[in-house]
Amino acid sequence: MEKIQMVDLKSQYSRIKSEIDEALLAAVEQTAYINGPQVKQFAEALKEFNNVKAAITCANGTDALQIAMMALDFKPGDEVIVPAFTYIATVEVIALLGLIPKFIDVKEDTFELDHTQLEALITDKTVGIIPVHLFGQCSNMEAILAIAKKHNIAVIEDTAQAMGAKYFFKDGNEAFAGTIGNVGTTSFFPSKNLGCFGDGGALLTQNEALGERINMIANHGQREKYYHETIGVNSRLDTLQAAILSVKLKYLNDYSEARQQVAQRYDERLREINGLTIPVRASYSTHVFNQYTCRIANNKRDELQADLKTKGIPTMVYYPVPVHLQEAYLVYGYKKGDFPIAERLCEEVISFPIHTEMKEEVQNYIIENIINFFD
Repeated sequence: MEKIQMVDLKSQYSRIKSEIDEALLAAVEQTAYINGPQVKQFAEALKEFNNVKAAITCANGTDALQIAMMALDFKPGDEVIVPAFTYIATVEVIALLGLIPKFIDVKEDTFELDHTQLEALITDKTVGIIPVHLFGQCSNMEAILAIAKKHNIAVIEDTAQAMGAKYFFKDGNEAFAGTIGNVGTTSFFPSKNLGCFGDGGALLTQNEALGERINMIANHGQREKYYHETIGVNSRLDTLQAAILSVKLKYLNDYSEARQQVAQRYDERLREINGLTIPVRASYSTHVFNQYTCRIANNKRDELQADLKTKGIPTMVYYPVPVHLQEAYLVYGYKKGDFPIAERLCEEVISFPIHTEMKEEVQNYIIENIINFFD
């Protein structure tokens, strides 16, 4: 059997090789390596796909978060509410800007921030909430937005793992992840559902004026070259990456469906295993499965991971340590026991291979070895 991959980027490239190669060659021949026409073309296509007023590309997902906070005029000492169970980048930029992260626990079924705890955390210094659409589905945005509106707080959606997921409003309307709050941020890291061949990121907003400010900040704080209205950063999506992303965006819905089919096959055979909990789907969101993340009870997670490794099956633990217990963030005064659900998830979660090119025979091999472990 071929080597099993967590994400098979080579096979995905092979499927659309001619289109990718043609797009790359065109970009190289034009020699507009910085801010070439492909960047604008991709930004316009991303805007159209997500049905937003503005889509602004940048260098990576971490920059996107930082630019969003700068554009919303967050000041040092302001407080931003963020889940304790997330990738470090979500919190990193808060610290870098001199803001204060206010951690919140998450729900043990959907892994999203627990909106029922928001009100108790809000103070007169609170300026933002960052829902993280973890592993591929949306947080409960209507509940979060209602609280944010009540307290005049901005909402930044971290959509790095959920590009293409749809949120369903109670009134029957729907919207893509990242288009619901004040700003949505995303990453085009190669393993993401919409990934390039290097680094890349973007911001989405329904506010045209905010979009203009975001674009200015991402470009050294200038609207017109050499005239700088505000302090900005240098955060650009590479022209070659934009060319790649323009091709792959056309396939994003297909990629989502392929991942959902893989997830369904896992569900059908793993749901009855005692001691393993399959991913829970929120009723208000589709799930595009950037990761297929299960929970393993009875302290068996690490043992399962080690056993699968001996069978040539890769797994990942996203994330082994909650953010509030990371050494760099102990300065904020949190301690073990403050966020029990996040801490428990870090001890229980494991992600199995999932990607757009997953072959059934490979997946069956993975599933059979998981089942054998629990027998």
